[in-house]
Order: sequence, then structure tokens, then C-alpha cells
Amino acid sequence: VKAVLKKREYGPKYTQNNFITGVRAINEFCLKSSDLDQLRKIKRRSPHDDTETFTVYLRSDVEAKSLEVWGSPEALARERKRRKEAEIKYRENLFRNQRLLWEYKEFFGNTKPRSSAAAMFFKGPGKVVMVAICINGLNFFFKLLAWVYTGSASMFSEAIHSLADTCNQALLALGISQSARTPDPSHPYGFTNMRYIASLISGVGIFMMGAGLSWYHGIIGLLHPHPIESLLWAYCILAGSLVSEGATLLVAINEIRRSARAKGLSFYQYVVQSRDPSTNVVLLEDAAAVLSVAVAATCMGLTSLTGNPYYDSVGSLGVGTLLGTVSAFLIYTNTEALLGRSIQPEQLQRLTELLESDPVVRAIHDVKATDMGMSKVRFKAEVDFDGRVVTRSYLEKQDIEQLLQEIQQVKTLEELEAFMLKHGENIIDILGAEVDRLEKDLKQRNPDVRHVDLEIL
Repeated sequence: VKAVLKKREYGPKYTQNNFITGVRAINEFCLKSSDLDQLRKIKRRSPHDDTETFTVYLRSDVEAKSLEVWGSPEALARERKRRKEAEIKYRENLFRNQRLLWEYKEFFGNTKPRSSAAAMFFKGPGKVVMVAICINGLNFFFKLLAWVYTGSASMFSEAIHSLADTCNQALLALGISQSARTPDPSHPYGFTNMRYIASLISGVGIFMMGAGLSWYHGIIGLLHPHPIESLLWAYCILAGSLVSEGATLLVAINEIRRSARAKGLSFYQYVVQSRDPSTNVVLLEDAAAVLSVAVAATCMGLTSLTGNPYYDSVGSLGVGTLLGTVSAFLIYTNTEALLGRSIQPEQLQRLTELLESDPVVRAIHDVKATDMGMSKVRFKAEVDFDGRVVTRSYLEKQDIEQLLQEIQQVKTLEELEAFMLKHGENIIDILGAEVDRLEKDLKQRNPDVRHVDLEIL
């Protein structure tokens, strides 16, 4: 007669063996920390890198204790409702107090030390953006004066161009400061993509404000030409603008070269892949500014030589076309980044080889590595683990002679079940530890990999 264990029916919802942390037990079942002292404590492998083990409780024990404390499920539900209302009220008061504190600091002066977000504007992309804001703001002011004095359509386009650059770079500065915020429960992966969002809006702003107004003014100039006053001051301002825009362009080029060299990429690859969207925008805007100054000066020069105002209007159309091209490139590259594109095939191959070379892995399938922006990669793979290697890893940590004695003492089906359940659970824990080890190795050998999801096949 073949002996088999009786099959157990667990039902649609089985939580008898579920574990729950102390924080969840206190919050969800309205208990005190002293209530948990009397319950069974179980040490489990921690999911966090900074702790090796942590204490959990059986959910069934916590539920029984909550009924003992509150008397009935209805009383527990009323207490949960009361605490929820108190939490909402607390948050409302907290928001009100924060608002009052902000107003107090605004009135008496904020003495808080400079934050890390503010320090970002003194180096790297933040420094490039701040330099660009200052220079483009001054350029807009002087170009606007030149347009008022001369009435030149090309000079008007240049003034609008500098205004668009200033506004867009202020938006980039906002994106940089927002991207430095720490992750919260609503945004567990942080706010890094705020740089791409700000750059995308900046590209749209260049198209709408810069290209659109330049085209409009150029068409109006063609339809209703009018004589232009002396262009001497306009040439002087354009020359100064060329020097200042060129200086900002050099700052952006040096920053991109330095970052591209650190990533092992060429200058062109770094720009096209939009690795640093904020610096990219400054680079392209200032490159367009230098070219548009050349276009505007050429067309204004032709107008001065021939006395024909149509050349000046054509210059405005040329500047608008240049800005439209830059905005289209920015919109495309930042949209691609926000969609979650894959990393480079060579980098993905290195990650795959690292996993496949580990003895505990038999094969990996459905590999996905997504660039989350700013050189942060999320890696996901279905892993077929070698059960023999995992089991051997567990046995190497056991006293084999004692284990053999336990096996020899097994006489009944109940004892066999208890033996298998005990060691089966331990082997699952070993498998979990192996997953943690592989994730840690991937992150250590590839600093760009910030989030790893290995799913057991």
C-alpha cells in the first residue's frame, strides 16, 4: 500500500502562516508595543541592506491579540475609523503649521543653512544653467533696447530668442532643484525625471515662444516692410551677444566633455542619448544663439548695404527655423528618455554574463534593463535557479552527522512531514539570500544599476 499525506485545503484566503512586522501590527490592529511583548517573535532575513535580520510576528497571533484587546471586530473597526480621522486632522494641522513657519521665516529671515539642492548650482549642470540664465538675461535686455531703437525684425527675433532662453533655463534650474528631492512613499524611485520633464517643457517653450514669434514677426515684415534706422548699436549689441553666448557655449561643451569621458562615451553619443538633459538644453540653445546671431548680423548687413528691408525679415524667418529645429530635437530626445528606453546592448550583455557565470543560475530569461534617467538603471530578469546548488549551499552550513541522525529517527508520516517542512523552509531562505547576493553583486560591479528585480522562474 502506497502511503501518501492527506491533502490540505487552504481555502481562497489563507493567512494562518503569514508574517507581519511590529509597525504594521500596531498601526493596522490598533495595538501597543507592550501588547506585542507576549506574542511569539520570529527572526527573519531582512529585505534591507543595512540590517541582517528583523523581528516579525504571526498574523494570526496579532489578530487574536487585537480581538482580546478590543473585544470584538466591530470595536476594532470603530477604533480604526477614529484613528484615521485623527490622522487626517493631524495632517491638516501639520500643513497649516508648516505654512505659518514658512511665513514666519519670510518675515524674519530664513536662517536655515544652505541646502544640498542649492549647492547643486555651484558645480556641474547646475553651474552651467545658472551661468546661462545670467548671460541670457543681460542679452535679452540689451537686444530689446536695440530693437526699440532700430525697429529691426532680426533684432526683435534675437531679443525673443534670448527671452525664451532665459525662461527655459530658469525652468531647467527648477527641474534640477526638484530632481534632488529624496524619494517618498508616493514617488519611491525619486524625482530624477524632473530634469527630463523640465527639458521637454523647455523644448516646447522654444518652439512656441522663440520659433513662433520669430516666424510671425518675419512674415509681418515681409507683408508690411518699413525702413530701418541706424543699425550701429544693433551691431555692437550683437557682437557682445556673440561673445557672451560663445562663453556660455564653451562652459556647456566642457561640462559635457567631462561627463562623457567619465561615462566612456563620445561627445556625440552623450548628447544624442540625453544623458544630462539640462546641460544639453544649454548647449543646443547657445549653439543656436551663436548661429542665429550670425544669421541676424548677415541679414541686417544686407539690409544696410541694399536698403531693402526684406533681407531683415528673411533673417527673422531663418532664426525661427533654427529655433524650431533645436526644439524638435529636444522634444524628441527627452520624450525618448521619459518613455524608458533600454540601456546600451554592450552594457546589457555585461550584466547578463555576470548573472549567467554564477553557479547558482542555470539560465536567465526576459531580461529588461531600463534607463531611468541620469545614469540610473533598473534591471529585471526571470532567473532559473539550480536547485541542487542551492540545496548544497544549505547542506554546507549544516552538521551532516546531526542531520543524518534526524533522518534515521523519522518513523512516521507526521515526522517525515515535520522534517521536510523544517528544512524546506530553510532552503527557501537560502534561495532568498542567494537572490540578495546576486542583486548586491550587480549593483557593486555596475554603479549605474540602482534597482534590481530578480524573479524566480
